Amino acid sequence: MCVGSLRNNSFLKQRSFSWHCQTTKWVIMKKHISVTNILVMAISILVIAPGCLKDKLTKSYSILRPVYESKTIVLANIKSSQPVSLKEPGKIYLYGQYIFLNEINKGVHIINNANPSSPVNVAFINIPGNLDIAVKGNILYADLYTDLLSIDISNPLQAKLTKVLPHIFPEREYGNGFNPDTTMIIVDWIKKDTTIDISVNENGGGRGCPNCWFLSAAQDNNKNNAFVPGIAGSMSRFALVNDYLYAVNNSSLETISVSEASDPKYLRSNPMGWNIETIYPFKDKLFIGSSTGLFIFDIANPAMPEFKGTFTHFRACDPVVADDVYAYVTLRTGTFCEGTSNQLDIVNVQNLNAPVLIKSYPLSNPHGLAKDGSTLFICDGKDGLKVYDATVASNLKLMHHLKGMVTYDAIAWNKRLLLVTQTGLLQYDYSDLNQIRLLSTISINR
Repeated sequence: MCVGSLRNNSFLKQRSFSWHCQTTKWVIMKKHISVTNILVMAISILVIAPGCLKDKLTKSYSILRPVYESKTIVLANIKSSQPVSLKEPGKIYLYGQYIFLNEINKGVHIINNANPSSPVNVAFINIPGNLDIAVKGNILYADLYTDLLSIDISNPLQAKLTKVLPHIFPEREYGNGFNPDTTMIIVDWIKKDTTIDISVNENGGGRGCPNCWFLSAAQDNNKNNAFVPGIAGSMSRFALVNDYLYAVNNSSLETISVSEASDPKYLRSNPMGWNIETIYPFKDKLFIGSSTGLFIFDIANPAMPEFKGTFTHFRACDPVVADDVYAYVTLRTGTFCEGTSNQLDIVNVQNLNAPVLIKSYPLSNPHGLAKDGSTLFICDGKDGLKVYDATVASNLKLMHHLKGMVTYDAIAWNKRLLLVTQTGLLQYDYSDLNQIRLLSTISINR
């Protein structure tokens, strides 16, 4: 029988290829078979089987058909609506008593966190294509595919759009030959699983749905009432520093003036190469992670970011946090970054022009990370949350390892940890590092 299969699962999607052909039956009448006969039979199988495979090869796909809406209607619906359940949480932002949590490609959850032991999901802002968020005063900044939106949230239950800066970010790249209608906005996807017959030499084209996206492969977030400044997770592509919003896209650093918060103004772009991923501000510096290294910019003149230095590493995704002396960079494999390492790199950045690697620590599959004083939190993917004493960078000490969850990103502030996991948003009290205490959970409802 000619049968074969290949499966490749990922965090979000999966693919499967299979082939089948009719059974080839051999009936042997003699007890004793010569070596010559065996060789003849083996050669016959090798000749017949490929022909069989060529006729019966099949592929299984998940097909996503886009649902379009006009931009006018989409913008008219940028406003508060009733809260919705978390389904696929992404980036996180903490400001004042509120948590702003991105629902990947859907919009933003607004969560009242006045009581961290009982947070309340109070509203949802529908923003198709949204991946990143930041907040200044009463204004929420969010991306809508290529555009940057400013949204008045002075009353979170009555949010309203104040301005659109078009074409700040590049068009999405979906792969597999899918090119969206850029005159419209994709607001949803209709998914259908299908299996088709192809020849062995079929190259993947001509699948009978030119306006669909075929996912045959993976396309690869204790003074509780004290005022909280705007803090983003380490996976963020937005950074707010005083009157400036810095945003990274695939190949550049964009600088936007937000001196008048509701009326952002685009200033300039700094080209940086390719595969730029994350940005982390610390004082008058920007630490920018890419799949090949860490870039450092000086923003002593905030309107004119100045490139200072870079630290190159093996190809991998690399969120980063930093302090006055060190940058902490996690590298991971298994994503579109095509990484080769799973580790934490600690880099001395006192000399911005020549960062120096201090030490690397092996990890399982690290994602986001956070640091509060000498305490370092690392989201190690399927290996849970790891908490280190980072008093001595060259000698990290593991204090806690919280297992049994898939962790994505974190924010640590004032002895409170916000943790985005595969199952929801968790909140911990770490005022006593000997006994980290779970305060609350907002679960995902898929």
